[in-house]
Amino acid sequence: MRFHKYHALGNDYIVLDPRDFPSWEPAPTVEQIRVVCHRNFGVGSDGILWGPLPSKQSEFGLRIFNPDGSEAEKSGNGLRIFSRYLWDQGLVKNPNFTVETPGGHVQVAIKDGGKLLTIAMGSVSFDSTKIPVIGARREVLNEKIKILDREFTYNAATIGNPHCVVPLPAVTSEIAHRYGPHLETHPNFPRKTNVQFLQVLDRANIRIEIWERGAGYTLASGSSSSASAAVAHKLGLVDRSVTVHMPGGTIGIEIGDNFSIMMTGTVNKVADGTMHPELFAVKV
Repeated sequence: MRFHKYHALGNDYIVLDPRDFPSWEPAPTVEQIRVVCHRNFGVGSDGILWGPLPSKQSEFGLRIFNPDGSEAEKSGNGLRIFSRYLWDQGLVKNPNFTVETPGGHVQVAIKDGGKLLTIAMGSVSFDSTKIPVIGARREVLNEKIKILDREFTYNAATIGNPHCVVPLPAVTSEIAHRYGPHLETHPNFPRKTNVQFLQVLDRANIRIEIWERGAGYTLASGSSSSASAAVAHKLGLVDRSVTVHMPGGTIGIEIGDNFSIMMTGTVNKVADGTMHPELFAVKV
């Protein structure tokens, strides 16, 4: 029961190759995911990357699972980690290839021996029907939402997965912990949502604090960086080249035509190991 653990700016994932888990096909159960990701009873991670899988249009397929057992459509950090795993295992010889996720196909470029990766994440949309957000079809920009004791102005976007971006004069982890869970599950978002609290530093730099759908407070996120930079640019607050600052580090975002996103960030390998069957004796 082999596992491979990596982190991307402190956002850690475990890669499980389906070929090593024939009895788990077509995917791990919610209970298996929860115990593997548990920080005390399992290996511990912000999610599981299940692949490589067959794909009709891309060279590799990937499914992404959150620690609560739910499935994510797309993850920028997860994609970088999975691509690094493919490179480390010799499953790719060319540093440029494509990966399919439930949130769409992405192009990968591996640099610096796999330590730095650029992902063409696709295009950000602010269309309420695509995100989705309830109500009439519209671009979800500068709308009001009441959470606990506070009213926020928020923007919604999708880059294959849903995001709620809340601009503020300053952001802290305390704000993310207090309000993030309630925004994630707010009725406005029928599939729940990832949440980013956004501070614009200047025309080329933003800072975000992240509450991730199905995972909670997160040190870094590639799709969150992509959505936040796109929202800031849509609002006219930043230019097309943006460095996103997070507690775990920085990601570079290039915004192209139609809000297409090129994301560049690092990946670090943590460990290869073997899970013991006793791990699954505990229910979490």
